[in-house]
Amino acid sequence: MALRNAVMAALLEGEASGYDLAKGFDASVANFWMATPQQLYRELERMEAEGLISARVVQQEKRPNKRLFSLTGAGLAAVRAYTAELPGRPSTIRDELLVKVQSVDAGDAGAVRAAVAERTEWARAKLARYERLRAKLLDGRTEEQHLAEAERIGPYLTLLRGMAFERENIRWGETALKVLAGRAAFHG
Repeated sequence: MALRNAVMAALLEGEASGYDLAKGFDASVANFWMATPQQLYRELERMEAEGLISARVVQQEKRPNKRLFSLTGAGLAAVRAYTAELPGRPSTIRDELLVKVQSVDAGDAGAVRAAVAERTEWARAKLARYERLRAKLLDGRTEEQHLAEAERIGPYLTLLRGMAFERENIRWGETALKVLAGRAAFHG
């Protein structure tokens, strides 16, 4: 998947500046796509040059003017075309922590345990952010009410996937920490 598809998905929420997209990317699509602000700004320039998005300048007092981006008709057509494509192969895991865990028996077990603990805490924090976003999306409604009334359900469905992913990261981290602690006690 190209970054442009994730940007177009984020712009379905409405007009946004590059800064807002970079900041909001973390909340709206971070559960399935990561990009640095530099990558995002380069992609916005390319997409504007290709006519997928348009920008308008908003004058601001005491701050630099900002550009607000929105999808064009061509951008919406690109979203339709992209969603109609057959899905690609499932993503594969490329995780340096897992390489360290694989090597723990010959490596620094304490450092690996610390890295697993840090990753687990990171997943807990991310899950907490996702749960706050879910509460904001539901806005006091039940999930069923939200899904029946919401203009768009895609953001909610991807949020649920991100939450499930982080719950699994926490479960695995807790299991790995127990196993590593048991090994340390047994071999200690």
